[in-house]
Amino acid sequence: MLEPQAYLNGDWIPGSSAAVSVTDAGFILGVTIAEQLRTFSGKIFRLEDHLDRLEHSLRVIGVDPGLNRRQWTAIACELVERNSKFLTPGDDWGLSIFVTPGIYHIYGPAEHSRPTVGLHTYPLPFYLWADKYRGGQALVTTPIRQVAGECWPPDVKCRSRMHYYLADRLAIEKDPGSRAVLLDGEGYVSETSTANVLIYRNGHGLISPPLEKILHGISLAVTFEIAGSLGIPCQKRDLTVEDLATADEIILTSTPMCLLPVTRLNGRPISGGRPGEISQKLLTAWGKTAGLDIVGQAERFARR
Repeated sequence: MLEPQAYLNGDWIPGSSAAVSVTDAGFILGVTIAEQLRTFSGKIFRLEDHLDRLEHSLRVIGVDPGLNRRQWTAIACELVERNSKFLTPGDDWGLSIFVTPGIYHIYGPAEHSRPTVGLHTYPLPFYLWADKYRGGQALVTTPIRQVAGECWPPDVKCRSRMHYYLADRLAIEKDPGSRAVLLDGEGYVSETSTANVLIYRNGHGLISPPLEKILHGISLAVTFEIAGSLGIPCQKRDLTVEDLATADEIILTSTPMCLLPVTRLNGRPISGGRPGEISQKLLTAWGKTAGLDIVGQAERFARR
């Protein structure tokens, strides 16, 4: 049966056959460098930026998969092209790139191990956020903290995310449908699970936590670019929970959904309990940057 393809360690295989060994360090230790990308109208968005971050993360952990920029680009583009026939017109792919150190040394001689490299596409789960563009996302603070920078640099994109899982579990218990916003060890706002967080304050503009304390989100950078084109000031500084609670708007950015407004924090309304004017301006501009109606696409394919 025909199905979308995946790339694994130099081979093109059916997506359903792509698997990582139970002896792989990515499975045993959670040592997996990963990038989540998406397409717009079938074209990979900001591929170069994602590859910049991927290569930086791999240098930090000392893993060399033996692929240069031209090869990464060719594999990613070929994967999207191979799987394009499986998309309904108007739909788009999520694209995952992951690299692990390979077989963990306890289970095999180091000289026989090589990094595991995989790329695969998946249907974007629009149903998770389609209604949030108009209704807003709820956030909850929990006791679970962001991983300290002394453990690994915040700008490393990896899949060691037990803290996200635990924090979101607690958030949902407190407020069904919410997501966790994580604080660092000093009590400052870090990120939400899988998304950067911004606030907007009248007279100050968009404010992000300092980049040296958070993952350098590609969509965060795009949002800053769009804000600049709209004349919206941007700055970076430490943010407290009180800063979030008193913000005129709170905004989330991440690759799959691009930008989401937050309308509730710890059970209390933000921006009157509805998406604010700035988030709507930014979302409209995001659509122009992407070349399609982001909200309309999500609402259409949320019901597939």
